[in-house]
Amino acid sequence: MNSTLGYIIVFLVSMVPIVELRGAIPIGIGWNLDPIAVYIISIIGNMLPVPFIYLFARKVLLWGKDKKYIGKFFTFCLEKGEKGGRKLEEKASKNGLFIALMLFVAIPLPGTGAWTGTLGASMLDIDFKRSTLAVLCGVLIAGVLMGLASMGLFGAIGKIFM
Repeated sequence: MNSTLGYIIVFLVSMVPIVELRGAIPIGIGWNLDPIAVYIISIIGNMLPVPFIYLFARKVLLWGKDKKYIGKFFTFCLEKGEKGGRKLEEKASKNGLFIALMLFVAIPLPGTGAWTGTLGASMLDIDFKRSTLAVLCGVLIAGVLMGLASMGLFGAIGKIFM
């Protein structure tokens, strides 16, 4: 595969909800692309939608929840965002929301990530700058974790200590 096309695919996959870095980084590493470039491109791609999600997603979802064909999906997304927001509130005080949001985004599991974290932050009316910075920190951590897992370091450490 052409490496330029590979990087473009990594970039695009990192912007897809739920998949995000959890899919983009293993794809890039699996295609033997430069891990540092894959990390940087994935971070940029994953963060690109964040301001739009924060500023517009809630409004669009509220508008579409009662529509005939899209209502069920929009309601699902609203419920997912509200659930993520409630999880954050349960885990932390007002001052601890930054750390809770960062850790929520950093956990590389489906349903946690920049999309859900940003939607949850907008549902909780967390300050835009603060929530974006928390999401960025979480994405950076998730990227490192996915990079290590994709390169097999977790497996290698497990074999050393077992």
